[in-house]
Amino acid sequence: MAQHSTHPGGASRVRRRALLGTAVLAVLVTLAGLAAYLTREGRSPSDTAAPPPSSPTASSSSAAPSGPHTRPRALPVPPKTHDPITYGKAAAAALWSYDTRAYSQPELRKALRGWLTTEAKYADPASVDQVVPSATLWREMAANKQVATTKINEGHFPHAFTQALQDDPGAITQAYVYAVTVSGKQSIRWKGSAAGGAESRSTTLAVQCRPNHPCALVGVMPSVAP
Repeated sequence: MAQHSTHPGGASRVRRRALLGTAVLAVLVTLAGLAAYLTREGRSPSDTAAPPPSSPTASSSSAAPSGPHTRPRALPVPPKTHDPITYGKAAAAALWSYDTRAYSQPELRKALRGWLTTEAKYADPASVDQVVPSATLWREMAANKQVATTKINEGHFPHAFTQALQDDPGAITQAYVYAVTVSGKQSIRWKGSAAGGAESRSTTLAVQCRPNHPCALVGVMPSVAP
């Protein structure tokens, strides 16, 4: 798989993600265990993209929290909910599922971006894009009719996040962004593989849930918070 390349825009993206972390997760600033959230360094696509069709290990993007499907899956649509954990679980399922038979890689990336908050100063589309397989890898996967489905096991607020809110309940009221950690199992099937493969997955997402507004995705954290 192609490695992440450096270019003039790279540094600005890192600075933007660091600023995003500071603005959105200010409640976590004093938590040394979550310092990685505030340094939002870019990740290589190899850390997050889907495996080649010959591999049973896991990958990325699109759909609802459910088991294996035999029919083509529609592009993922965000739920209308005011519960950050419910939204985080749905978002994780969308990020870990895909159907190369049903849509293209650009269509999936566009659909996942539709989950992001419309508040540009908080939205981190780059963190979502990095979860989507590259165009080259997607072509290989599509040639083998690769499909990934996801079963969500649970979602929760990380311990450090809840502790920070207990220490300063008002800290959330600027951006109303919640850290949500989700775990589940991703199953992958492809042409010529009856059994396919499965892998446990976990991620921490930033979810915005302003009062009187449905939740929206802010971004994917670079590390998982317990």
